[in-house]
Amino acid sequence: MILKLHPKRRFKAPVYAECISPDNLNGLSEAEASRLEVWEGNKRRRLGGLFKIELVEESPSSDSDGPTIMLSGDLTKVRRIGAGMSRGCIVVEGNVGMHLGESMKGGTIKVTGNAESWVGCMMEGGLIEVEGSAGDYVGAPYRGSRDGMNGGTIIIHGDAGSEVGCFMRGGLIKVQGNVGQFVGIHMAGGTILVRGDCGGRAGAEMTDGKIILCGHVPSVLPTFTIDDLKSNAKVDGEKIKGPFYRFIGDVAEGGKGRLFVSKPRNPHLAFYEKYL
Repeated sequence: MILKLHPKRRFKAPVYAECISPDNLNGLSEAEASRLEVWEGNKRRRLGGLFKIELVEESPSSDSDGPTIMLSGDLTKVRRIGAGMSRGCIVVEGNVGMHLGESMKGGTIKVTGNAESWVGCMMEGGLIEVEGSAGDYVGAPYRGSRDGMNGGTIIIHGDAGSEVGCFMRGGLIKVQGNVGQFVGIHMAGGTILVRGDCGGRAGAEMTDGKIILCGHVPSVLPTFTIDDLKSNAKVDGEKIKGPFYRFIGDVAEGGKGRLFVSKPRNPHLAFYEKYL
């Protein structure tokens, strides 16, 4: 089953559309899907009142992988797409709003444009791939919660903002571009790979997990201790060419997290070598 959704107009207020997921739309007709409820600001709306819905293909047999949902148009105000989904596929042609794939457990989400903050918030499984850039808090939980990303994979082909992987406990985040400050803050497990530069304060208060920074880093927090000089680092079976300085921390938290920092991109950190 393939469903296509396109906004009927430009949204001025945030649209909370957690019903847009393969779990909720599987097996529904166009009429049934149009009756699902969403919120536009403080107004309750029907999904069909905000989106043009088209059933492109329907298989007579049940699809265990779930349906494919294709969204196009200006979706920057549309939040919580794919929330809690466990199967199927969502394809977003363009930009998308906050909380994409929140609490996602399985399936695939692909975005051809950019995504706002909280991509993969509290994610447990599945794959989210953003061809553009993402905002702050990739894989992070809501403020006041410690239940960060615990499984699955997030791939950002562009840049990402601050606090990528905040309170992360498992899974994998790959950022091909640059990230802001506090990548891996409060991290307790999982892996973060950043191909570009980092704004600083990487791994603050982390207790476990692995962060690999291939670009420039202004400094390493003093609560990390130099442990080794490694020729490469491993991410999901792939060898990332170094050499890397490997630090352990955050010792202020009794942490044993591993922070890999590129040696060639950070000659200002060479003074650490005398402590090896």
